[in-house]
Amino acid sequence: MSVKFRDYYETLDVDRSATQEEIQRAYRKLAREHHPDVNKSPEAEKRFHEIGEAYEVLKDPEKRKRYDALGENWKAGQDFRPPSGWEDVIFGGGGGRRAGAASGRGGSVRFNVEDLGGMGGMGAGSGMGGFSEFFETLFGDQFAGARAGARAGGARGGGRVSRKGETVEASVTISLEDAYHGASKSITLQTTERDESGAARRGQREYSVRIPPGTTDGAVIRLAGQGGKGIGAGAPGDLLLRVRVAPHGKFRLRDHNLETTLPIAPWEAALGAKVEAPTLEGPVTLTVPPGSQSGQKLRLRGKGLPMRTGGRGDLYVELKITVPATLTDEERKLLEELGRVSLFDPRRE
Repeated sequence: MSVKFRDYYETLDVDRSATQEEIQRAYRKLAREHHPDVNKSPEAEKRFHEIGEAYEVLKDPEKRKRYDALGENWKAGQDFRPPSGWEDVIFGGGGGRRAGAASGRGGSVRFNVEDLGGMGGMGAGSGMGGFSEFFETLFGDQFAGARAGARAGGARGGGRVSRKGETVEASVTISLEDAYHGASKSITLQTTERDESGAARRGQREYSVRIPPGTTDGAVIRLAGQGGKGIGAGAPGDLLLRVRVAPHGKFRLRDHNLETTLPIAPWEAALGAKVEAPTLEGPVTLTVPPGSQSGQKLRLRGKGLPMRTGGRGDLYVELKITVPATLTDEERKLLEELGRVSLFDPRRE
């Protein structure tokens, strides 16, 4: 029996030569645009499923390679039959799809707590209704998800499906103070999981997460066994939390180091001074050397974020010479006298 060919590159509106980054960027844009919680048009959910299926294939180098092996001459909607020997290409000549119990590593549900604002999972393999017959024809039950596996078990010998739960990926935003000191967070995620029959079920799960001190922007925290539920005897998947550190009004984070800008008066820069500088543990005294310049950076050792290997990063204080907007009569006289007696010429080469 033939099925309708699906052009996954056309679905994501990318070239066949697109990089993984370009494919991911296109998927995220289209998935947000057509997510049923956002787009209420009758075709949105169907389009959302098609986008997820295309991404499931093109994000995976192995599946993409197998898909590309079909060649470039197929058009979307054409009647398609896999070429002779296709199962041997996919399954290594082992006789094609096997009856009985099936096992798999689980898919990957990708969504972002903040970006989606409580929407359901947006990732390929998220269980939003399963994949097309075209997908299952090409990749078989080992890639088609639990629903396809359940059909395979019932139709080809009644074996029980065993599949590891999906790895759930999400992101959580924390403050710089939380990154510095560590914190406990409670987050609620919208999830989509499959039951024993393979049917999709949407719901919410609450997680308690410990943010260790010294967590940097982009760090990933793995919560083992806290991802999607396994099918049958399959173990639950993991939850991967990618941490984002929110911008701070006073400090800039650079790996484990911090940066801040400190205004100083012209006479403090010229004569040197002891001034108060902010840190995440409270103000400290900073020595400004005589002859300091705007843009000059002074280092406060050990005032950055803690590191796993021990020790801490540093805090770099960038000096900014600030001129008073208004002057008293006495200040004006003193500056005029300085201008009269000084030999300093900032424009001299």
